[in-house]
Amino acid sequence: MIVEINFINVMRKYFLIALVALAFSAANAQGKGVKVGYIDMDYILEKAPDYAEAKNQLEQKAQVWKQEIEVKKTEINRLKDNLNTEKVLLTKELIAEREEAIAFLEKDLLDYQQKRFGPNGDLMIQKATLIKPIQDQVFTAVQDIAEAQKYDFVFDKSSDMTMLFAAQRFDLSDRVLRVLVRAQKKEQMSKKQVKEQEKQDALDDMAAENPDQIERQKKLDEKKAAREKLAEERKLAAAEKKKAIEDRRKQQLEERKNKAGKKENSKDEKGNTVAANKTAEKAATDSIMVKKKTDAEEKRKTAVEERQKLLDERKKILDEKRKKIIEDREKAKKEKEEALKKKKEENKN
Repeated sequence: MIVEINFINVMRKYFLIALVALAFSAANAQGKGVKVGYIDMDYILEKAPDYAEAKNQLEQKAQVWKQEIEVKKTEINRLKDNLNTEKVLLTKELIAEREEAIAFLEKDLLDYQQKRFGPNGDLMIQKATLIKPIQDQVFTAVQDIAEAQKYDFVFDKSSDMTMLFAAQRFDLSDRVLRVLVRAQKKEQMSKKQVKEQEKQDALDDMAAENPDQIERQKKLDEKKAAREKLAEERKLAAAEKKKAIEDRRKQQLEERKNKAGKKENSKDEKGNTVAANKTAEKAATDSIMVKKKTDAEEKRKTAVEERQKLLDERKKILDEKRKKIIEDREKAKKEKEEALKKKKEENKN
């Protein structure tokens, strides 16, 4: 039986290898690349939210069975010790009877061990029963990711198919875990939190699928922040400069006014008129200079606002693209669920 199972596993492995090789050959012949990913089922199960609880339940049952086995072993050892002690006082018939009873208990113990911990025992059966729902969730998540990201093959690293090398960038395990965790938390989250989580998951998937894109986006965000900071600094500097100019102009006007007051008694009416005209001309010149500087500052401010508006429009376009990716993924998932539901209904009919 064991040889037959091993033969089936070996044949399955060679069949998968042949299938992959055939797919690569066909893709190369058509000038297309084959997109391959893999998961580590053992790693996913260890990290899955529901696995710890299922594992704990199974360990509690196994502990009870082990205690029952120890009780049986203790009883058998006690009977053996009693037989060895009383052997000289017993007849051959009684000795044979007790040995037969001990042998029966030993056989019963072996049968019980096989029933609980054997290859087809209760432990393996209940383990499969407890883990199967989690495995089904993993398979569903893998199918959704594969369809959304256009993967041709997704292998299980922990299965019988030996993988001599696997690059980390093709590992989908963490992405599958995010899907499982999101599904569990979705019932406890508000609609706003669900949207934020989906947006973050989309960014995480983009990072896993194309790390360079995230790095480029990070650099763009840093450049944007630097531009905004520079614009704010220029704005503050312009405001301070404008204030300094106004203060200096007021001071100059005040000084001229004071000088004009001191010379008022020694100047005649004509002199007063000339001084007043000069003061007015100077004030007009200062006003023109201030107006020019103010206009220049306004132009710079308008240019900064236009650049900010352009950056906001680009950000809006990126957000719309991400939103469309999420909507397409949800749509594909719904279509798949409807197809599965329709297929089940057809099978029932």
